[in-house]
Amino acid sequence: MIQVNAIGDACPLPVIKTKKALDALTGPELVEVLVDNEVAVENLKKLAKSRGLEAASEKNGEKEYRVRINASGETAAAEAEPEISCCAPVPEKKTVVVIRSDRMGEGDEALGKLLIKGYLYALTQLEQLPKTMLFYNSGAFLTCEGSASLEDLNKLAQEGVEILTCGTCLQHYGLSEKLAVGAVTNMYVIAETMAGADLILQP
Repeated sequence: MIQVNAIGDACPLPVIKTKKALDALTGPELVEVLVDNEVAVENLKKLAKSRGLEAASEKNGEKEYRVRINASGETAAAEAEPEISCCAPVPEKKTVVVIRSDRMGEGDEALGKLLIKGYLYALTQLEQLPKTMLFYNSGAFLTCEGSASLEDLNKLAQEGVEILTCGTCLQHYGLSEKLAVGAVTNMYVIAETMAGADLILQP
């Protein structure tokens, strides 16, 4: 049995840790994940279901849950997609992520900033990374000195993701000399990039 300790981890870490554990399996195995909230439990069950695996959970304490995912191999194989032979190369999808605020969603400010940090980290774990990320308005704070997401953004940049921040926004917020990752851009390039995208994500 493989155990993953995700107690104290904020979303989406429990799912990401479990996904890595499942990906590393070389044979039938039972993966046990420890978490401290019901939302993580449900997310882990959805992960298991998406892979055709069985999952069971139990509550061991006020903030202690145990999720067991049965990666027997047989169930997963039954749900696996058939191989598709293709002679022509599949064109790369131009996915553009637009970050227009230093927080995610409406409501509590602290929660919103925690969510955007988690979202940017989650992007680093995707198999297919976006082609470009555009930051404007208060989203400009995320690419500048003092941002809690610089490590994740630098990782994305190193993987080839183009990171562009609105120059007018940097100037407005007094951040022109504090850009720490990516390059400065303008509204024409932002409009052109969005117009040429196959998919635009706006968290």
